[in-house]
Amino acid sequence: MNPQAKLIFTSSLLLGTTITISSNHWIMAWTGLEINTLAILPLISKSHHPRAIEAATKYFLVQAAASTLILFSSMTNAWQTGQWDIAQLTYPTSCLILTTAIAMKLGLVPFHFWFPEVLQGTSLTTGLLLSTAMKFPPIVLLFMTSQSLNPTLLTTMAILSAALGGWMGMNQTQPEKILAFSSISHLGWMAIIVIYSPKLALLNFYLYTLMTTAVFLALNSINTLKLSTLMTTWTKTPALSAALMLALLSLAGLPPLTGFLPKWLIIEELTKQGMAPTATIIALLSLLSLFFYLRLAYCATITLPPHTTNHMKQWHITKPTN
Repeated sequence: MNPQAKLIFTSSLLLGTTITISSNHWIMAWTGLEINTLAILPLISKSHHPRAIEAATKYFLVQAAASTLILFSSMTNAWQTGQWDIAQLTYPTSCLILTTAIAMKLGLVPFHFWFPEVLQGTSLTTGLLLSTAMKFPPIVLLFMTSQSLNPTLLTTMAILSAALGGWMGMNQTQPEKILAFSSISHLGWMAIIVIYSPKLALLNFYLYTLMTTAVFLALNSINTLKLSTLMTTWTKTPALSAALMLALLSLAGLPPLTGFLPKWLIIEELTKQGMAPTATIIALLSLLSLFFYLRLAYCATITLPPHTTNHMKQWHITKPTN
């Protein structure tokens, strides 16, 4: 891609995100989300592969539908209350529609189908943007409207996301799809706590972004897209493989590592709110995610593949083409 074009699209991403997170008016927030969507589409489809074009089309359709629902929700609220302020969302129907729209934007269950397919159809660097930077504006909208959202609907979607993210991730053999279902599972943890402690949801997102960035950059450095190729990386880059293992275990939430902190705080807060059964269920569902994180870490650092692999072992790292 032309460097000038890449600079324009990246600047547009920053502009759209800044507009959304700094606005108090629904029209400006919607404008920022639309700028973000239009700026990421060329980055998704830059390889001109049919899978990339398909991913860009799916992403555009879902995000356009979600943005339309956000606009419809804000217009309905303004019609009933005369308020366009984001913090003044009080009409119940508007709150319900907004909860659904942000769930579509983020990829919460049952609106998750697009996310693994889009992530698999694009490059690792663009996948990193989709998993982190593109989730930031909807998370901020959740933060700003947390007192107006429908708690029953959000809690149901959060538990289903944690369950399906772990369950579907166990069946995958491609790191990109595993990370996609990992993102869905983590979003469930953020969604379940955002009503009771919005700042804790933001902390969870920041730590998730940090750990996911480490995993994506490590996979991009060793240029691997399959578990069978991941198994041979420790012979080439042992230090990077060890760092990748620690990042994966941190994403899993094992106690000595950073990823355990937000889960511990979320379970504590849910217990304080009298939701001990809900906290128990979501903690047990995280064990599903732990299984495939451990499998990835095991493949990355300990074993060689037990069968003959078609992958040609590299004696040096080739720089991936972006």
